[in-house]
Amino acid sequence: MASVHDVAAAILERTGPIDTFKLQKLAYYCQAWHLVWDEEPLFKARIEAWANGPVVRALYDKHRGSYRVSDWRWGDARELTKSERGTVAAVVKYYNKYEGFQLAELTHREAPWRDARANVGLGPGERGEVVISQTAMRIYYEGLLGTPGTSR
Repeated sequence: MASVHDVAAAILERTGPIDTFKLQKLAYYCQAWHLVWDEEPLFKARIEAWANGPVVRALYDKHRGSYRVSDWRWGDARELTKSERGTVAAVVKYYNKYEGFQLAELTHREAPWRDARANVGLGPGERGEVVISQTAMRIYYEGLLGTPGTSR
């Protein structure tokens, strides 16, 4: 299993410099789709349902205060398996066309983020750190299979 830092490094290898908002959402989608395609987590780090969408705290702790990143010195993309690299490649290929704020808006319309927040009574824009469960992610995104852009 990759570390979230290795995944971030792999994302940046494919995207080049991006804003940290987008990096967070791409890491989220990598985890979600890997859960569907490989039936196991891509990384262990937890994903939280923050007001502006899913956030991996372990990434946030490293990029806090930075708007853009161009590399990820805390990870090594070469540590990913062939299957893990395939997930990152497919996710970046599909989602990279969106800006970070568009990805956040997309996650706000999807059940894993919405339900995680609703289950603890968090309203729109309200701060919170509730975890988005891997089970909820797998079930929701598995339900999207067969729609454009959902196969590897």
